[in-house]
Parts: sequence; C-alpha cells; structure tokens
Amino acid sequence: MVVQASRQDDLLAYASHEHQAEAAVADIARMAAKARVGSGLVFCSSNFDRQELAREFSRQLPDITLVGCTSAGELTQRGYDEDSLLFIGFPQDEFTLTSLRFTDLDALDVVQAQAQIRRLVADARRRDPAAMHVAMIFVDGLSHREELLAMIAQEALGDVELIGGSSGDALAFRDTAILHEGAFHRQAAVIALLSSQRPLHAFCSTHYRAGAQKMVVTQADAASRTVYEINAEPAAQAYRRLIGIESGPLDALTFAAHPPMVRIGGRYHVRSIQSVNPDDSLTFYCAIDAGIVLTIGEPVNRIAELHEVFSNCEAAVGEIDKIIGFDCVLNRIDAAQHQISREISSLYVDHHVFGFNTYGEQFRSAHMNQTFSGLAIGQRRA
Repeated sequence: MVVQASRQDDLLAYASHEHQAEAAVADIARMAAKARVGSGLVFCSSNFDRQELAREFSRQLPDITLVGCTSAGELTQRGYDEDSLLFIGFPQDEFTLTSLRFTDLDALDVVQAQAQIRRLVADARRRDPAAMHVAMIFVDGLSHREELLAMIAQEALGDVELIGGSSGDALAFRDTAILHEGAFHRQAAVIALLSSQRPLHAFCSTHYRAGAQKMVVTQADAASRTVYEINAEPAAQAYRRLIGIESGPLDALTFAAHPPMVRIGGRYHVRSIQSVNPDDSLTFYCAIDAGIVLTIGEPVNRIAELHEVFSNCEAAVGEIDKIIGFDCVLNRIDAAQHQISREISSLYVDHHVFGFNTYGEQFRSAHMNQTFSGLAIGQRRA
C-alpha cells in the first residue's frame, strides 16, 4: 500500500498495488477508518475482477459513497502508474458527493436526464447555499455517447462546470465500466456533484497546436466514429501521406504523435484516432462525420505547458490540496515515446495529482482527446 496524506484535514489519496480485490480494498479500508471520509472516487486497473471488487467495496466500505470507473492507467503518488486501485477520499464534514446514473445510453431520454440533473443541482444548493459546486462525469469509454452527454449535462448544470473522463481498459477496447451504487455498469454514465466551501477550480489543457496540414473527411459513418475516406482517398493512406510516414505500422504511437484537430468555437480540439482497420478506414475516439475539416496537430512544450497549468491552479485556489486529474491515455503513450514520462510523473507528484488515464475527456459541454483536464481543490480555509 502507498499513501499520501500530509495533514489531518487533507483529502485522502492512496493506491493499493495488491492484485487481489479483497487485499486491495482492505488497504483502502484501513486508511479510510482513520479519517473522516464520507465519500470517494475509485479508479481501478482493468485487471481486477470487477464483481469481486464491487463485493469487497460493499463488505469493507459499506458507509462510504463510491463513484468511479475502470482506467487505462492510474495517476498516483508515483505519477504515472498501472495495475493499481486508487482511492480519493473526501472528508465528510467538508464535502458532499451526490450522484445519478444513466444507463442504456443509446436510448437516453434527454428531457428526463436534464430534469434529473437540474434537481441534483437544486438540492445541493438548498443543502449549502455557501458551497461551490463542480460536476464530475464518468462515461463508458466504449459507448460513443460522450458528446451527447457532455452537451446535455452542461446545459442542465447551468453555471456549474462539468469535468470528467471516459473509462478505459488498458487499450484493449473490449470491456470498460462505471462504478456506482456498489456495482460496475457497462454502457452507463454517472454525474457526481461535488459540493464544498473549499475553493474548486476546473481546467483543461491541450498539449498540441494546429499545424499546416489539413484534410477533409469525405466519407464516414458517424455512429461508429469510422472514417473511410479523407480527401477522397482511403483514410489510412491519406493520413500516412499527410504525416509523412509511407510505411510501417499505424498504431497508438503514431496517432499520439500526429493527432487530427478540429476547430470548434474558435479553438482547436484534438479528435484522436483509436485504430486503423483492415479496409484502411480509421476509427476515432470522438465524434466524426463527413465534411469535417481536420488539421494535423503539432506538439507544444508539454513540460512548460504543465508548469503554466499548475501555476494557474494555484492562482485560482491558493495552496493546492489535491488535483483530480483526467489525462488522456495517448498523452501517456506520447510521453513515453519522447522519454519525458519520468519528468511528467515528478510534476504530477509535486502538485498532488491523482486520477486516471482516460479514453477521452469532458470539459464543460465538449468531449475531447489528448488533453490533461482536472479539478484543483484548495486547502481548508482558516
């Protein structure tokens, strides 16, 4: 077990590297018993047996409200981590975490969902009129419904900001899930409203800028996020030509280094490629359709960008207690390729970042890729 909790009134953030669910949850339960934790977030490796994990949560942590998901990697006191069970615990006298779950996302009733979200916010404001509120969303990373959920949720939330991430399974793309009310759920999403009188600051940072190479999607299937043609050529062939790689595999390393970007509302957002298919089509992590103009992204200095992000967080909340981080798995892959993983991990440790590697990030009304997004939480006010 590994722990970071420097002061009694800090949020608890710790990760177990036990491989069996019973032992891993026991690590968490021992620490939670020493603190005033009333609710928490859980991000877990996809290697855990989820039924066993859920059973152990119910048995060993029966009085703690838990929300979370499976991950494509964890962010712990080691920085980038894997094969771990991460718990972020909120002191019950300073934080309230309320939540609601949406299932069968393909048949989501938008009007009903928005009404539920509005009630969630109204109830939180009645409980504590002086509190700040931020909504965290966790979406099944294989659902292809993140765009719709982010849009309708932010509209219903009003001035409460939305931040979150899509669940992962270590790049297997087979079985991701959301934890809510003692069980893991597929094809589901959870919105968790965090309320506190501590300062809260949601942020989103992109490590790429738009380059000169542009392309037009000329044939696509929006439902499956599959692009068949770019510039009237087979998609994979056109992408190769534009990034200057004529041979060799098109894989996660390539996609992370040369991400397509789309301009929305005056800003460029990454639309990452998930995989290349046998017919030379490309499957994307985000919404895509014919007629969209994409630009090949170019990297910025990520280390300098992260320093600026953390400086802005400190300016917003004062001394940072914890940052709940949602870091795209492709950022992690690209960091390894450029041999800066250790430096980034050190920055995350220094600034108390805990969270997970995602299959996509949500910020306000947008679903994006290859961002580092999160929620900075300040220390208790005197």
